[in-house]
Amino acid sequence: MTFSLGPALLFCPADRPDRFSGALAKADAVILDLEDAVLPDAKQAARAHIVSSDLAAERVIVRVNAPGTDAFVEDLRALADTPYRTVMVAKAESAEALDAFEDGISLIALCETARGVHAADRIAAHPLVSAMMWGAEDLVASMGGTSSRTASGAYRDVARYARSRVLIESAAQGKAAIDAVHVEIADLDGLSIAATDAAASGFRATACIHPSQVATIRKAYRPDEASVAWAREVLTAAESERGVFRFDGRMIDEPVLRHARSILERSSGS
Repeated sequence: MTFSLGPALLFCPADRPDRFSGALAKADAVILDLEDAVLPDAKQAARAHIVSSDLAAERVIVRVNAPGTDAFVEDLRALADTPYRTVMVAKAESAEALDAFEDGISLIALCETARGVHAADRIAAHPLVSAMMWGAEDLVASMGGTSSRTASGAYRDVARYARSRVLIESAAQGKAAIDAVHVEIADLDGLSIAATDAAASGFRATACIHPSQVATIRKAYRPDEASVAWAREVLTAAESERGVFRFDGRMIDEPVLRHARSILERSSGS
């Protein structure tokens, strides 16, 4: 299965059906959340709201609770009564747990615990997985830590490792990777830096928790005009070259040409 959503994926609590349509209208896709955004005593009502919703299924992701929990079993029962077939699995920790899903489901495995990050290679290889995502706060909490960031606001080394591992293992299996949310809603400058780095590193999308973050993410993933012009020119020049060549004072080889193709691909999808 392929992942064709993004770049801005907006979380929406599944117990707030009044927000469903607005969230979908503001973002590239909406993630209806049955996990952390919903209190235990509200989960049953949240499932009912998803079942009765009529959103465009191709732009809806449903985040279910962690495999192995009673809530996960109930989530799967509710999903069977909906047209939604893209599912984000919270706290994915093994490929075997994903066998609970039937064929035709496109899974986004959320590696947000030490076990999940450790098993990222095997999870990414699962045939139903179309994308991988990582999460910083749950990861650090799973190891007994208290914060994913330093006093300067930068991710701690363990979070950077998890981010890189999920991205690399996704790419190794030809799957998409989604970057974690930026929890400081008002810090659009910090979000812009993170999303720009995500796009340049190879992430296909960034998840967000507030509509105000969508425009910043979209801009970060959209190549600027100068980059698009360079990509077109260097690919045109390559048509009359053989092997490595010099262009605009720079050595151009196949990896650089792949960078150029990626720029044009992101430009056409923006």
